[in-house]
Amino acid sequence: MDAQATWPAASERTGGRQSGRAETIYRSIFDAVVDQRLPPGAKLTEEQLGALFSASRTLVRSALQALAHDHIVTIERNRGAFVSAPTIADAQDIFFSRRIVESGIAPEVARKIQPDDVARLRALLADEGAAIRRDDRQSAIRLSGEFHMTIARIGGEGALTRFLGGLISRSSLVIALYGRGAAPTCAREEHSGIVDALAAHQGTRAATLMAEHLQHIFGGLVLEARPDPAIDLAAVLRVPGTR
Repeated sequence: MDAQATWPAASERTGGRQSGRAETIYRSIFDAVVDQRLPPGAKLTEEQLGALFSASRTLVRSALQALAHDHIVTIERNRGAFVSAPTIADAQDIFFSRRIVESGIAPEVARKIQPDDVARLRALLADEGAAIRRDDRQSAIRLSGEFHMTIARIGGEGALTRFLGGLISRSSLVIALYGRGAAPTCAREEHSGIVDALAAHQGTRAATLMAEHLQHIFGGLVLEARPDPAIDLAAVLRVPGTR
């Protein structure tokens, strides 16, 4: 999911007073989480983020609150902010919801899809395949999210697509916490089958393949507790001007 698509809703909740600098903080953290550079459970201190971005605590807090609204960050009273760490129950709920939404969208996408949409999806598959071959797990997972969101947008840009975007970003947290180490080589083959069904306007088959694909991803997770990681925020967020 594109962080830029999420921020306006967050800024509107505060009367449109969010600054570009707060958005930069939001997007940097969001991208690092979705790309799995910033793992679940990582602590995000206002002081350190303020120093990294040369921003006031008010701006940092605003970005963290927007991230919390989007379920990317959890803010705990008297403890601070942490990258959200979905529970096993959360993981089950997120993937159950994705199966319902994405298999429901598939027939409409199959009806509307055009040749240029198919070409765009196949280009994403090519990029995903290249990431898998070089064992770039972060890029493969990010491209997988883009693939699923691109399918949803072919069906329309309404509330259901925005809701799915949130589910996909939360899925990235689930996979970061409970996924296996190897890049998901089977995912690209399953993605290719979904595109073939959509391109042939086979909505029922596309819906079935989508549900099976998401169930397969969920079935490959190792649902057990993991220790909280130690991280270097400056290195992970790659803030310009820091070393």
